[in-house]
Amino acid sequence: MSKLLHVLALAGACLAAPLAHAQQAQPLLASIFQDHVVLQRDRPVAIWGKGDGSPVTVTLDGNAYPASLDKQGNWRATLPAMPAGGPHSITVATANGLSQTIGDVLIGDVWLCSGQSNMEFHVSQGLNMAAEISSANDPQMRLLMVARDTGKTPQTEFKTPVHWDVVTPQTVGDFSAACYFMARDLRQSEKVPFGLIDASWGGTPIDAWRSAASMSDDSVTQDQRALLDTYRKNPATAGRIWGERWGSWWRGWSHDVAGKEPWQANPPGEWKTVPKFVNWEGWDLPELADYNGYVWYRTDVTLTAAQAAKPATLAFGAVDDTDVTFINGIGVGTTTSYNGLRAYPIAKGMLHAGANHIAIAALDTGGGGGLSGTADQFAIRFGDGTSIPLPDAAQWRYRVVPGPADPPHAPWENNVDFASIYNGMIAPLGGVGLRGVAWYQGEADAGTPNDYADKLASMMKGWRTQFGNSKLPFLIVQLAGYGPRNDVPRESGFATIRDQQRRAVAADPDSALVAAFDLGEVNDIHPANKQDVGHRLARAARALTYGGAGPASGPQATAPARSGSTVTIDFGQPLVTYSASQPIGFELCGAAQGSCRFVSATLNGSVVSLDAGGGPAERVRYCWGDSPICNLYGKSGLPAGPFELPVR
Repeated sequence: MSKLLHVLALAGACLAAPLAHAQQAQPLLASIFQDHVVLQRDRPVAIWGKGDGSPVTVTLDGNAYPASLDKQGNWRATLPAMPAGGPHSITVATANGLSQTIGDVLIGDVWLCSGQSNMEFHVSQGLNMAAEISSANDPQMRLLMVARDTGKTPQTEFKTPVHWDVVTPQTVGDFSAACYFMARDLRQSEKVPFGLIDASWGGTPIDAWRSAASMSDDSVTQDQRALLDTYRKNPATAGRIWGERWGSWWRGWSHDVAGKEPWQANPPGEWKTVPKFVNWEGWDLPELADYNGYVWYRTDVTLTAAQAAKPATLAFGAVDDTDVTFINGIGVGTTTSYNGLRAYPIAKGMLHAGANHIAIAALDTGGGGGLSGTADQFAIRFGDGTSIPLPDAAQWRYRVVPGPADPPHAPWENNVDFASIYNGMIAPLGGVGLRGVAWYQGEADAGTPNDYADKLASMMKGWRTQFGNSKLPFLIVQLAGYGPRNDVPRESGFATIRDQQRRAVAADPDSALVAAFDLGEVNDIHPANKQDVGHRLARAARALTYGGAGPASGPQATAPARSGSTVTIDFGQPLVTYSASQPIGFELCGAAQGSCRFVSATLNGSVVSLDAGGGPAERVRYCWGDSPICNLYGKSGLPAGPFELPVR
């Protein structure tokens, strides 16, 4: 070879090497398949990815399996069912010479844990966290956390990279506590590897987790989906419509007279001067030092006729956590974001010359709360680039209005948008094999709870379709107790969600109910005792999916029957009462809302008898309320859960 040809050959090799490296750097496997992955045992294993368009072969421990291939280079293979064990290695190779190998692959049971903040709640936030973390050493348990992401359409890959970690003190702290404690219990009894996928997001409603396909014929969400379409075209109009809906919800529980609500120009009640625009815990007021709930803010801003006629946006600082904002009694917008600045377009004709009234409902559900920001963030900004500042804090008034922490949510909030979280966090899991799903969610739906059972059923059906298992087990955690105790019977969004969860499970033989109402904390929507939630999840999993002898759930009531002045309820198994000789927490109700009354009860074996004298008895409610106190348990140690049932 001549010197010139030799130089050219070396140069070509140098250029080709980086190119080959770049090609090899693009993974052939979908990102769910990495070192340390756990694959579901005892069923064929689907595995997939994207190649270079040439034929693909998958090799597992020396055995080769051909993959199917589409025109875009997407490939898919099916490995045979395998018993628990490992470690294994998997190599994917294309006919053009590209390859990828992953190692330390275990075969075991894979559980998907999903929901909102009580599933997201980390091991490091819970009880006895130092000891729990320091003792977390299990090379047979692997963790994968899915980052918070959304999508307008189902995604085939995660936007934020994911990775599998072996359980160690360094990896477990930020993982779902309920999920980890469930699997830790199951590891002790099942003796197989476990892979845990945590896909959870605090403050999110179930509609964001349902697939669009499961909602295509859903009349329950028709109005919300239509409002979302309006918002995408005209946010100001959508803000007005939402203000009307939210206002109707507010009056439903507050009983405020129309025209006298806190967002009107001259609302009743005692209004005090806002000390400063910082979280109200920083106001040095004892009554707000650890307050979670609603505080209303209001002020007036004066505009000229020329200013009022201009296109405008209302801007102000952050609200921790959620605001609903009104101008002159009309809704302009809502946001759930503890640190996001607010900016709401104002519909034409809403402003007028003279004083314009601004009212903001600020809801805090934990930690700091209220309206904060700097003076330059508070303004009405006009379409021509000019603006007028809003008054300083001394000219704002506030009023504390305790109320439910479970309001309805507007459909355009980023983590509320229909199917958005499903598209970004569940769809990328593809058809990965699962042993089951643990679902802990519902707080965000407690403001509009009545159709939750149908939504949960459609979500389970949609997920089962995706994961290719029509009988995929679901463990449904009922909401933990949170909020005020009842001294008289009251309506409760949390209680209604619990009953809706019960109804969904009762209609689905491949699901189990996990009670948590007795594991809550009155003043904290995120109770720290996730160990017992994990224990109960594991008990339910054993009964539902592993052939265990114990019951999956606590005692369940059958249809109550009336005879004379007595209503009887058979729970089908022997019961015990704690801290009293008789059951407590039973109510009898008429057909109308607000007609319930507490009634005395007696227990005989599995049957509870209620005194039906002195009022209507068309419905029975048990353990009803945000934070109910109930003492009826099965001999298994699991509580009889909340319910509402008609009397025969």
